[in-house]
Amino acid sequence: MKKSKVRVRFAPSPTGMMHLGNVRTALMNYIFAKQKNGISVLRIEDTDPERNFDPGAKHIIKDLQWLDLHYDEGPSVRDTSTQGPFKPYFQSKRLEIYQEKLNILIKNKQVYRCFCTQEELEKKRQRQIALKMPPRYDRTCLDLSDDEIQKKLDSNIPFIWRVKLDHKSKITINDIAHKNITFDLKNFSDFPITRQNGTFTFMFANFVDDMVMKISHVLRGEDHLSNTAGQVALYKTFNATIPTFWHMPILCNLDGKKLSKRDFGFSLNDLKNAGYLPEAICNYLAIIGGSFEKEIMSLDELSKAINFDHLHAKGQIKYDVEKLRWVNHKWIDRYDSKKLYEACLPYLQDLHEEIKKIPEKKLEQIIQIIKTDLITLNDIKKTLEPYFIEPEIKQSDLIKISDKKTVDTVSQIIQENIKNIENSNIFLSKLKSMSKQEGISIKALFSIVRIGLMGSAKGPGISELIEILGTDKTKKRIEKLLETINKTN
Repeated sequence: MKKSKVRVRFAPSPTGMMHLGNVRTALMNYIFAKQKNGISVLRIEDTDPERNFDPGAKHIIKDLQWLDLHYDEGPSVRDTSTQGPFKPYFQSKRLEIYQEKLNILIKNKQVYRCFCTQEELEKKRQRQIALKMPPRYDRTCLDLSDDEIQKKLDSNIPFIWRVKLDHKSKITINDIAHKNITFDLKNFSDFPITRQNGTFTFMFANFVDDMVMKISHVLRGEDHLSNTAGQVALYKTFNATIPTFWHMPILCNLDGKKLSKRDFGFSLNDLKNAGYLPEAICNYLAIIGGSFEKEIMSLDELSKAINFDHLHAKGQIKYDVEKLRWVNHKWIDRYDSKKLYEACLPYLQDLHEEIKKIPEKKLEQIIQIIKTDLITLNDIKKTLEPYFIEPEIKQSDLIKISDKKTVDTVSQIIQENIKNIENSNIFLSKLKSMSKQEGISIKALFSIVRIGLMGSAKGPGISELIEILGTDKTKKRIEKLLETINKTN
């Protein structure tokens, strides 16, 4: 199918591990491109080598692979070579392009040199704040004469290039959620587009890449809204087509504070290590803040369900770990036995020695039976443990289920039928029949039996437990249950 003119990009900086804000930006760009039959681009903003935590963006690429978010253009999955018509896709390798665009601005007198030091700028900023004025650059260097500029250059005084904004004009952008947003440029500073060492700022490099790569829609966080006025002013200086924007709400914790490292799940690695599935993470981040009749959806389903024409403008949305846990539980239930077994394997390495003796198919079957008790893959440890370690049964646990008389009656029923344990169907049929005669509820009966088998009143069906444990182990545990009950009589 022919691709549309829609082009979006995910442009992370490799200065740290991927966090949920990054993931949501990557996800929504991917879904938007998929829905519009467009092109998704991965571009690495690595112009700050001192802060680069992930050289070559290898962790970023692996994380996107794990999340199943595949882009059409960008660094190769196998190495750091580039693919696509607008290569290279690393900003550190695009400096000539930025310099070329800067030269055009210099030629057209749309930028000027600023020789102010950081100390001078900070002093002016503090003074403006003290006078209750908005802190903005006061254009000290705008009107320097050619002779003054040359003297400073001859003296090797460092400088940066600033964009000369037209403070008499206003700029309007189209934002998918906010609709039309108008910026009055008199409220904005002449922002820097280079640093004193000659490198280019995020504001400028980001704009140039979006313009050159023909990005039609810029989907990014609400925290970038303040950058937009200056970048759109640059589009106008180059007479370039201004993209449509969507400034997405910021992820916050339940207290309304911006999500940070202190919040569990802020880092994608936190969630991976805790046993959350990639499908669940994407599913949750796509529906958060919205309203959907059906909430558990794959990427394909999400790309059909999200209506980008009716987005509501929100400054923030709250990240709820409990809702994420629910979504993850639902996705575990969706996995077939083979896929779930493979996903659980890394979490079984340090489990009971006996697990290593179980044939793969048998273990796969066991996991499929108990998956209803798994919220995250990490739960596999505590969920499987009772199958290998005989539970400690307390009389108090039994009394919680029912009164002592009922427990004693259940004990008698089991005692009379334990001889049938070799055939689980007959054994369970006899238990049900006799409990009905004695006026004992099936729920109470099976809860007591389940406590004897695995130490918990909740869990898989009794027939499934017998199948997992085997006849010998089942009989041994039931006999121990009867001993516990009889000790108090």
